[in-house]
Amino acid sequence: MMAVVVAGALIGAPSVASAAPMPASSVSATRVAPAAKPAIKKFANCTALNKVHKGGVAKAGVKYNKVNGKNKAFKVKPTISSALYKANSKMDRDKDGIACEKG
Repeated sequence: MMAVVVAGALIGAPSVASAAPMPASSVSATRVAPAAKPAIKKFANCTALNKVHKGGVAKAGVKYNKVNGKNKAFKVKPTISSALYKANSKMDRDKDGIACEKG
């Protein structure tokens, strides 16, 4: 019997590669990583923050803007993110849970 090598395989020789399963450690699977959370950015001032977040940044659970102790509707809805608020809480002068709010 004569064996011929064509593209790395022996023609005319019995194939043993399909008979034995490959060990799991040698099989590499492509994993899809979950979408990365945006980085929490600490802004220098409200002007810089409002360029990115038009209505300011509010911590979770804030429903209204407090103006002179009264609940007012948002003129521009803020971005809701407790982590982002915490990083920029120094800019919440009236301590209502919204940093750099509009109105």
